[in-house]
Amino acid sequence: MKFMNYNIFFSLLLIIFAACGSKNKTDAKPENKEVGSGETGNYKLVWEDLFADGSLNKNNWTIEVNGDGGGNNELQYYKEENISLGKEPATGKSCLIITAKKEQYLGKSATSGRLITKGKKFFKYGKIEASIKLPKTANGLWPAFWMMGNDHSTVGWPKCGEIDILEMGNANGIKNGTQDKYFNGACHWGPDWNGGAYPNYAKATTLNYGIQDDFHLFTVIWDENAIKMYLDLDKNPNAQPYFEMAITDKANVNSPGLYFHKDNFILLNLAVGGHFTGILNINQITALNNGPANMYVDFVKVYQKTN
Repeated sequence: MKFMNYNIFFSLLLIIFAACGSKNKTDAKPENKEVGSGETGNYKLVWEDLFADGSLNKNNWTIEVNGDGGGNNELQYYKEENISLGKEPATGKSCLIITAKKEQYLGKSATSGRLITKGKKFFKYGKIEASIKLPKTANGLWPAFWMMGNDHSTVGWPKCGEIDILEMGNANGIKNGTQDKYFNGACHWGPDWNGGAYPNYAKATTLNYGIQDDFHLFTVIWDENAIKMYLDLDKNPNAQPYFEMAITDKANVNSPGLYFHKDNFILLNLAVGGHFTGILNINQITALNNGPANMYVDFVKVYQKTN
């Protein structure tokens, strides 16, 4: 009788252990593969940077160092020290970190970071995207994820063409109290500056929720016909574009079709003030009142069509 009880007891233990092991396997969370919107619609991944190696890959990126104001009277000096790699505190994701600070440096009242892939990684057409946790922009920060023609050094701007996939911190958002909901995409082009009368097109979106509390995926799908930009295609694969512009017209020197069919490089930066924000005085930059602000980039990916 005791022998049978022991057998029953050990059998029950085995059943319990098996059940617990099965439950743990089922409940285990899959590792974050950082796939972005993925290889959809014949797009295949051709390049990525996951910022997980502990140091910036200089084969991919060049850190810019200057205080020229970006042509927009921005208040920051771009320093190498304001670019780092590390963990985003809330999620633990390995990220590129761009830090803006209020500090006096070489005649500027703030410092920040900007990095580019010019001459190193450049692409004609594709699905280009980045997962970004934006800083609190109110008021005065101007984070951006964008591209320019890789011929920028030889033809200049705006002849090189510019594709702004994400810009946030615009004066209209500040005016309307929608700083965390208002963002835009834009394109700039043309044969020359023309006193500021060069052709361009921008479209702003005001969401009914904020996008400065977590990571969001910003994507441009660029082909021979159009430039289209999307928010969170990884979560909403059927999302409609927040920006769309045809690039087939090549009729005259101001036609966009003459400027957006060539290799482009990628830029990431966090500007402080400037005409875009409508703030040219460091004392009005409320976003830095409590200390430095960080823009976290989890990854950048480029997909291109297999054909």
